[in-house]
Amino acid sequence: MRSLIDIAELSIEEIDELLQRADDIIANPKKYAHACDGKKLATLFFEPSTRTRLSFEAAMYELGGNVISMASAGSSSASKGESVADTAKTVSCYADVIAMRHPKEGAPYVASINARVPVINAGDGGHNHPTQTLADLLTIYREKGRLDNLTVGFCGDLKFGRTVHSLITALSRYSGIKFVLISPDELKLPSYIKKDIIQKNNLEYVQTTDFESVLPELDILYMTRVQRERFFNEEDYLRLKDSYILTPDKMKLAKEDCSVLHPLPRVNEISVAIDNDPRACYFKQVFNGKIMRMSLILKLLEVEI
Repeated sequence: MRSLIDIAELSIEEIDELLQRADDIIANPKKYAHACDGKKLATLFFEPSTRTRLSFEAAMYELGGNVISMASAGSSSASKGESVADTAKTVSCYADVIAMRHPKEGAPYVASINARVPVINAGDGGHNHPTQTLADLLTIYREKGRLDNLTVGFCGDLKFGRTVHSLITALSRYSGIKFVLISPDELKLPSYIKKDIIQKNNLEYVQTTDFESVLPELDILYMTRVQRERFFNEEDYLRLKDSYILTPDKMKLAKEDCSVLHPLPRVNEISVAIDNDPRACYFKQVFNGKIMRMSLILKLLEVEI
């Protein structure tokens, strides 16, 4: 039995295998329509979610399986003080695989060592979001045809952005990757990620507060929102929330084939006028997220097609 808590747990070969399976799912959806007949996914979301939760549920339904879930954290026994470990032990009596989102970093890991079924980290605090990274990788792969030799810019909240941390970890294992880190000083990428991931792998990177100066060199622009829920101080959030806004005028500076990604939800950091730009890929990411979660569920449940 295997869980997925951190994207680093997957080898490049396993990521490639998931990508190839995803391509096949897109090309031949009927082939997978009954792959998980009789299987159940439990979604345990202790934080709000639209895309991640619904895409996990849609993924399981499209594989022929079923879904059980709790209405909200407040309606679960966690509100009575039940531990994550006990919740995992309980829910693994009902389901074949668990997808968990939790505000506390490390909670899905605790669940994984106590559950009797695979646990998938659907986001833990500001730490990790491996299935969003799989969606991001599939989007980049389908747009660019490769995952190496790319200049990737991350813009916005790089301190608390778990999607940023996971994607940097994944891309750092491919050759020819350069990172451009664009953020206010207060929201810079954590030093441990720079040290343990970027510098350890001898990757080229640039850190800047000047968005427009680096935009022309990017193959991928990964925008993020400034996350109100991660701030302790409302004044700091209000001061920083509009630090970077992608507008049509700014897009004129970008390459003709620059792909714009965003894990969503968007607040106002990408103008809606960008949505019709062929370089906008964030709604493609949503679709790709469902496909990659289908691919991952098949892998963790060891389903053979």
